[in-house]
Amino acid sequence: MSIDSVLEQQRRYHEERERLMDTMTKEMLRKKATHREQINSEHMVKLLLDRYTETSSRLKDTYDDRDGSRKKEIEALSGPNEFTEFYTRLKNIRQYYPKASDEIAVPMSIEYEQFMRQLQETEDGEPLALANFTDEEGYGRFLDLHLCYEFYSNIKGVEKMDYLTYLQRFDRLYEISKDRKGQDYRQYLFEHLFPYLFDFLQRCKPLINIEKDLSHVRQEFELKWEQGIFPGWPKETGGALAKGGAPLDLSGFSSWEELASVGLDRLKSALLALGMKCGGTLEERAKRLFSTKDKSVEDLDPSLFTKDADKTKRGNKDSIRHKEIAGMEAQIYRLIDLLSEQRAATLDNVRRKQARAGETNSDDEDMGGGDVSDDDSDLEDDGLIYNPKNLPLGWDGKPIPYWLYKLHGLNMYFNCEICGNHTYRGPKAFQRHFAEWRHAHGMRCLGIPNTAHFANITSIEDALGLWKKIKDNKDDERWKPETEEEFEDSMGNVVNKRTYDDLRKQGLL
Repeated sequence: MSIDSVLEQQRRYHEERERLMDTMTKEMLRKKATHREQINSEHMVKLLLDRYTETSSRLKDTYDDRDGSRKKEIEALSGPNEFTEFYTRLKNIRQYYPKASDEIAVPMSIEYEQFMRQLQETEDGEPLALANFTDEEGYGRFLDLHLCYEFYSNIKGVEKMDYLTYLQRFDRLYEISKDRKGQDYRQYLFEHLFPYLFDFLQRCKPLINIEKDLSHVRQEFELKWEQGIFPGWPKETGGALAKGGAPLDLSGFSSWEELASVGLDRLKSALLALGMKCGGTLEERAKRLFSTKDKSVEDLDPSLFTKDADKTKRGNKDSIRHKEIAGMEAQIYRLIDLLSEQRAATLDNVRRKQARAGETNSDDEDMGGGDVSDDDSDLEDDGLIYNPKNLPLGWDGKPIPYWLYKLHGLNMYFNCEICGNHTYRGPKAFQRHFAEWRHAHGMRCLGIPNTAHFANITSIEDALGLWKKIKDNKDDERWKPETEEEFEDSMGNVVNKRTYDDLRKQGLL
């Protein structure tokens, strides 16, 4: 038995809304010392805001009173038997609590204090990670566009560049020629670049209403597209079919004989308006035009149309595809604009890594320990990090721990002959390079498809040998009519094609 009434439920919703508003205000006014605290605070506010919206929706439903329960309860409390209703509710309360004597009523204020404490730290006292970021992203400080860069490098026809140059120019989509924006380019935008930027912005800046912002971008794009002023997509002129003549309503004609009564010139004008062939006799023109009655353009025979009309249809499909790509570019421009701060920080971080990690490239045996000299101490005092073992830098710009360096196998180097004897550091980079452009280019030069059969193969000789073996196996599996096709002679004997031809030439059949 429940003792909560509709009015009590509404009171709780109002109280919860006020406490949510108060909690959000305190959280936004609280000073944040680090970047991690700032992002966690925004995610807390986002959670509270979602709960506030959900509570407001429930409160609105109770005021709408679709089932009439609120109206009945108010009538019962204000009717002629209000005292009877009062004692009935009191009796229900007295019967309820003895059955649920173990339940402890927790005030909503304490409930929200516990809720905020759970959001701020774990049981171990460590700060809670409310968003998932990779090590490269540095908890929302930097962008990790390595996967997007790898796919972009494999697009046919685009300019090859290093990762740092890509970070500086990946938003200049308008510099890429329209002829090179094919299926691979569309896949790069729709499946790699836009999903990553959208997801990173949701994790980095959760309080931004991205959907609403992008809807405005799409509306502005429609206007620019109609005017032909969108960057990188100039408006085409003279590409559409210039049709002459005027269409003819066929609903008033029941046969092609009646349609022929309008004359040669009128039939020609109607056929030109539809982009169809307009030559022939009066009877041929009437039959051709009458065949279009109550049919869509897709249901008609393509041979009835002129070549210019077919080109126009293909041009319309290309125009729709180009508009989709341009619309996605407009949304990507907006996302990059919102992430301009993280992009600038990423460029600085990549430059710093390249400046510090590219000085030496010695093996693990040459990475001796040694004591810190006075010169090295002076370098640390000047702000330069002491890194005698040339360990890779972490997201904070400092060398990673040596145990982590050994765990990831960064002391191991792998050489790939197919990639031009290029050296890869660590097993992870070595496994990843099989899907990169350099290895794919090397396989293409050898005339071998870069499929899963050639995984972990780095020698040219091994790759050629395996490719020869695969081709031989395919030849063996291929159907050979000379030996496998069966024939039957007049006596009912079954022989293969070669034997049958020999017997037939000798006249033995």
